[in-house]
Amino acid sequence: MSVKLVTLVVLSFFIAMFFVFSGPDYLTISALQSNKALLLETVEQHYGLSIVVAMMIYILVVALSLPGASVLSLAVGFVFGLWLGWLLLLVSATVGAVLVFWLVRYFFYDWAKAKIDVITVAQKITTEFEQHSFNYLLFLRLVPLFPFWLVNLTMAFTSIKTSQYALGTFLGIMPGSFVFANLGRSLADIKSLDQIFSPQMLLALVLLGFLMLSPIFISHFRRYRSRE
Repeated sequence: MSVKLVTLVVLSFFIAMFFVFSGPDYLTISALQSNKALLLETVEQHYGLSIVVAMMIYILVVALSLPGASVLSLAVGFVFGLWLGWLLLLVSATVGAVLVFWLVRYFFYDWAKAKIDVITVAQKITTEFEQHSFNYLLFLRLVPLFPFWLVNLTMAFTSIKTSQYALGTFLGIMPGSFVFANLGRSLADIKSLDQIFSPQMLLALVLLGFLMLSPIFISHFRRYRSRE
């Protein structure tokens, strides 16, 4: 049995178990709010183990592109607090994203390429990434308007190195992860995920994202001037 086939079987098993055991039903704001006391009690009794389990679950959700990562982010902020929660989110999300990157680039390139080819936005992003992949990655990670899973898949088709991808992901998700960890402390007041990013915060992140693209703008401007 080939390595690719074994990997596919293992991943399919985890995805199937997630839905068989009603994973989406648990990863909702209402379910999280209903189990606040149980979560806090469990973490208090098994603090170290809770950190490991929380990270493993988060990594799997990101790596398998399962629904519920946003709710999990709030839960981590709620039970572990702002600073530790923020750190756990940064590390777990980055590790999960790198796993997706590796899986697509080394195991499922042909299959994922066929899926991505039907997405016009992804095609354009893939072409543009080749020359300034790190800057574009920072932009897409900073601006919470692009699906996390789409960026993960797209980056596997660029020439970016794994180290650059991991660093760009880590730095790019810092503001968003901080927001989730911070809002997780006010879990009782959250009724919808739409409350996470206010228009003002989105604007600030978009502007910060464009700042990351400034080296590209400067490069194009210089190239344009040299042609004149």
